[in-house]
Amino acid sequence: MTRTHLFFVVSLLFLVSSQVGADPKFPPAEAERILFLGDSITYAGHYVAMIDTQLRLAELRTDYEILNIGLPSETCTGLSEPDHPFPRPNVHERLERALAKFKPDAVVACYGMNDGIYYPFSEERFAAYQQGITRLIEKVKSSGATLVLMTPPPFDPLPLRKRGKLQAAGSEQFAWFAIYEDYDDVIARYASWIMNQGARVDHVIDLHSPVSRYTSERRQTDPDFTMSPDGVHLNREGHAIIAKTILEAWGHGSQFAESNSVLKLVEQREVLLRDAWLSHVGHVRPGVKQGLPLKEAVAKAAEIQKQIERHTRQPSF
Repeated sequence: MTRTHLFFVVSLLFLVSSQVGADPKFPPAEAERILFLGDSITYAGHYVAMIDTQLRLAELRTDYEILNIGLPSETCTGLSEPDHPFPRPNVHERLERALAKFKPDAVVACYGMNDGIYYPFSEERFAAYQQGITRLIEKVKSSGATLVLMTPPPFDPLPLRKRGKLQAAGSEQFAWFAIYEDYDDVIARYASWIMNQGARVDHVIDLHSPVSRYTSERRQTDPDFTMSPDGVHLNREGHAIIAKTILEAWGHGSQFAESNSVLKLVEQREVLLRDAWLSHVGHVRPGVKQGLPLKEAVAKAAEIQKQIERHTRQPSF
């Protein structure tokens, strides 16, 4: 799929999302600083940039800040499979620093894909996941921020099954490169538990079901269709489904004719600030690009923001 086609898919999905109502359950209008936390899916950042773009185009606001500091390989449990090249980072190693330094009004968190460590389901690992999410809830609440919990998106076994890369239940060992063949059953249980936490947090959002449903619908005409070539990491089309789902859950949407130029600028700004803030907050994951000093990154981001505002400013009559 070409980049042009991908932007068309993004625009089309946003236009579909414009049909939602105008009664936001979690309106960013009430949050000036919104922090996204998660693993490599969030780190990729496409869905975060798509949300930011839609909100700016729909509401023409510039007085809020969305920051994405997702971190590849991260869990909320600290568990790692034996063959992982380094201990998986645990969000709790950096969470309190992130909250203290960024001071978000709202936190949006998505964990689970790595927390099952690609093994068959076990009660012990599930308990560790529940404890990790509970600790996250407690820390975010203590900071005074509101919290949105999102389920992990699904694991798609099809592309790996076709390449003979999946592991059967009786295998001795599993890893991110040798994943349990029914790993999505594990993820689905984690997702179901997240959806039952609505009484403990401000909002829960199901990402697992809509991504699974969209994939199933596409496979009715294209049996080989996938949005996750490695089974785990969604492509831009998959990120568009996530963005649409979140916007619908928040009650946001607006019709607009052109988003490509704004989206490119928003993504550029997001990556700049993501890298700077990851370095500023600090983390233990090796191999992550060092960001610019925060002051320098903020100044560069302000210049990009001026370009964004020129594209989103309402015309005068």
